Amino acid sequence: MKLSIIVPVFNEGKSISEILTKLMAVSIKPFDVEIIVVDDGSTDETKKKLSLYKTENINVLIHDKNLGKGSAVRTGIKTATGDYVLIQDADLEYDPKYISTLLSPILNNNARVVYGTRLKRLPRLHNEEKKMLFLIHFIGNRMLSLLTSVLYGQWITDMETCYKVFPRKAVAGMKLHAKGFEFEPEITAKLLKAGYRIVEVPITTVPRGYDEGKKLHTIRDGFKALVTLLKYRFVN
Repeated sequence: MKLSIIVPVFNEGKSISEILTKLMAVSIKPFDVEIIVVDDGSTDETKKKLSLYKTENINVLIHDKNLGKGSAVRTGIKTATGDYVLIQDADLEYDPKYISTLLSPILNNNARVVYGTRLKRLPRLHNEEKKMLFLIHFIGNRMLSLLTSVLYGQWITDMETCYKVFPRKAVAGMKLHAKGFEFEPEITAKLLKAGYRIVEVPITTVPRGYDEGKKLHTIRDGFKALVTLLKYRFVN
């Protein structure tokens, strides 16, 4: 089997080398691995650093301008050749050491779609001044995950997680429209409507603040996620 790891990147010059080094060091037998990095119009040193990683195992794709995370992931999916696709953020919040955990239910024939859930525990915070920021994000994600469960008939604790693994053929003919962070609810809604059961495995992340480059806006992107969940419950 083959696994396509898609890494959407926008202005992650400080972390891109480290995340790629970690990805290349992960052993995920019996999967062959291809890494597809989509630079979504970065204006920092990201593009320069990526030029050092163009090998047969790392495919670097470039957007001339910033189109959004969803657009970057969709570009990666179109290029992917693996049996399964995994999404990996480039900001070091998600540790590639969990990839084997995500793939375990698939290898054991217990799942075809696996999400890494952060929300079976309270969020891990760096320091006190960030507590309210992450608490609001935590509560918002809980509410969106509950809404997903109610609308689509399967209990989900962390719909917004980056770590999603799914068969490439599940999305090959799927019309995906998301340009930004609303990719998460769109892909979740459409996988569930297509009859895929999502198995969640617990992971731990190290969240970063906006001063460290976090791009997700809790209220704005949360509202978009809400609208997306409601929209795709009734339309394709």
